Amino acid sequence: MTTQRTHIIGRGERRVDAFGKVTGKAKFAADYSLPHQLYGATLYAEHPHATITHIDTREAERLDGVFAVLTAKDIPGENAFGIVIKNQPVLACDIVRYYGDGVALVAAATREAAEAALALIRVEYAPLPVLTDPEEALLEGSVKIHGDSNIFVHHKVRKGDIENGFAEAEIVIEKKFKTQFIEHSALEPEAALAEPAEQGGIRITGSVQNLFSSRRSVAAALNLDLNKVQIVQATLGGSFGGKDEVMTALCCRAALLSLRTGRPVKMVNTREASMRESYKRHPYVLSYKWGAKNDGSITAMEITCIADGGAYASMSPFVTWRSVVQATGPYRCGNVKTDVYAVYTNNTYTGAMRGFGSPQVNFAIESMMDMLAEAVGKDPLELRLQNCFETGAETATGQTLDHHVSLSEVLTTAADAAQFSAHWKSFRGQTSGAKRRGIGLACSYRGVSLGAEGTDAAGTIVSVQTDGSVIVSSGITDMGQGAQTQMSQIAAEVLGIGMGRIQFLNTNTSRVPDSGPTVASRGTIMGGSAAKRGAEIVRSTMLKVGSHMTGEATGALDFRDEHLVRMSDGTHLATFAEVAAECFRRGLPMYGFGWFQSPKTSWDEERGQGEAYFTYVYGANIAEVEVDIETGKVDVLRFVAVHDVGRAINRSAVLGQFYGGVAMGLGYGLLESFDFEEGIPKQLNFDEYLIPTSLDVPPIRPVVIEHPDPAGPFGAKSIGEPANELAAPAIINAIANATGRRITELPATLERVLLGHALSRTGERGSQHKTSDESCKIRPAGL
Repeated sequence: MTTQRTHIIGRGERRVDAFGKVTGKAKFAADYSLPHQLYGATLYAEHPHATITHIDTREAERLDGVFAVLTAKDIPGENAFGIVIKNQPVLACDIVRYYGDGVALVAAATREAAEAALALIRVEYAPLPVLTDPEEALLEGSVKIHGDSNIFVHHKVRKGDIENGFAEAEIVIEKKFKTQFIEHSALEPEAALAEPAEQGGIRITGSVQNLFSSRRSVAAALNLDLNKVQIVQATLGGSFGGKDEVMTALCCRAALLSLRTGRPVKMVNTREASMRESYKRHPYVLSYKWGAKNDGSITAMEITCIADGGAYASMSPFVTWRSVVQATGPYRCGNVKTDVYAVYTNNTYTGAMRGFGSPQVNFAIESMMDMLAEAVGKDPLELRLQNCFETGAETATGQTLDHHVSLSEVLTTAADAAQFSAHWKSFRGQTSGAKRRGIGLACSYRGVSLGAEGTDAAGTIVSVQTDGSVIVSSGITDMGQGAQTQMSQIAAEVLGIGMGRIQFLNTNTSRVPDSGPTVASRGTIMGGSAAKRGAEIVRSTMLKVGSHMTGEATGALDFRDEHLVRMSDGTHLATFAEVAAECFRRGLPMYGFGWFQSPKTSWDEERGQGEAYFTYVYGANIAEVEVDIETGKVDVLRFVAVHDVGRAINRSAVLGQFYGGVAMGLGYGLLESFDFEEGIPKQLNFDEYLIPTSLDVPPIRPVVIEHPDPAGPFGAKSIGEPANELAAPAIINAIANATGRRITELPATLERVLLGHALSRTGERGSQHKTSDESCKIRPAGL
């Protein structure tokens, strides 16, 4: 019998977690329970900034059914955690710094008893001045949240001579942009179940995104060695970056209550508690100043970004570092001066969210490109193609792009699919009708994985059983994005077997290696590369045994379609299961531990120069909108999304990322804003916090571009975050095309659209399509 190898890579294989999710058999964190468990609850701060003068827990402790009431003084170890800067308390001790700070904990026999006990805890506060404005936080006389300065991050990029760059310019454009807080809006709120371990220590099952960083914080809070803390990942109901520090706090609290009572303790956040406590996407204030020639070539970029870090440092140092690397966009410029700051306020702290510092700067960059195109009389596509990176280009950080740069390809592919230039010209200058059409373009480049901001390595284990079935496990977490499926598909391709043979185990910190945080779209490129190496180790052993079984040379054999085959003619010589059984009889290991460390990167913090990321991805989005100039309502009619993913491991999963990314980006551009009033959240559920529904999402035309990259498994790079970072600027540019007015603050609410159109009709610049406003200046250089 002869056969051709079936390639699994690139096919839309069914997700490995699909059956459990569609049948309801998947166990999410809140589904776990144990006999004799107690229920934990957290008492939150009553003020966004105040000194705690006294806590009285005696009445709560006397309530029937209450087993423990804890405050900061009851923590046996460290009461501070943080991935970069340890300044976030498990429970506030002397000062509360935002409205979501935890002050006390209760463990009780029922949820109702726990909530009743919280109401009996008496906390006395001395309110302090509240700081909510990140620009005010920079001022010398502002309220200080930690220490002597509110600035806790300052990243820089310095390239060329910025003064000479502006001296060479014939046009100078200045603009100020603002973005908003965004709630992650995962379907599942945070949950954890902690239980005393048999040999001492603690075991926690929870909806945890970054298990190993949470484990370090739990161990420190409980004063335990790491090997005494086991965290097991339950099936996650979404995260989008949102189940990191907030889950660390929940794990620490559940563990403290469990060890104090000697019983399992379950803690599940309500939606209101989740929105109150959990971190958000950073709002940015972005000041952009560009110099350019009359032909559209860019001579200088001066950029200042201020990120509102909220009450604690969280992931702000990493998020803002990506911003400083990518703040100039995928465009050539010899003279760059960029400063990105993160500051403390009494707002909810901010951290990782899908995009990780790029959606904010992309909004500014791509708006500036359209403004420059208007100023020099070119269409936005033409100007981008003139200035965009090509293979061999040098970035603002001095890195030479020595891989295949597909930016012009994704731009022209998207433009052709949307008939961009023709529509852009026809939609300009509309003066009649209540509804106006517009079309907008945005593109980006994005560094893959963590880059030079931190250690970047991951491990995956591939274990073939004696019957030929396979178990795969990894330190990379699947939060719903499909990482387990990608890694399974890669292992199956190497071993020549079908996906049905593979069982993927959820991450367990005691059974897999610390693989760093599952952020920055690194699941496939890091976990997948490790899976490939692990599978190759097992494959090598099995091929050697197959050679002994058949008398064929090892180099003449391969595994295809679950069989050992002779490569020359495809003849089946043995089944995969038979070779696995023979390996066991010979006492040989069928276990492969794959470890992958990213290629070398570098960074000079003082100058902001270096090879920031080992490779990049490229994408372009085009949105067509209809704007009702009487109500301000914006409908997105059609959308084109084009991304170079390197290699699509699972085509269906890649397309799913396209669709989901566009939907989230639409919310960022038009609907979503998590608002505060003097540090107190104004929305605590989805009746007030608006996210897009299926009726808001337009028909999306996805185009997958593939240029395999040697840095990734089978050439794969990333798509999870790139798919999310371009929709908003494409929509904003489309609104400008329709109305002649540029929106500088997200989201594009009805009021902002109406205000923009009203101002455009005043003819303040003599032309409907001159996109100036109070925060924008376009002038000849030298004036």
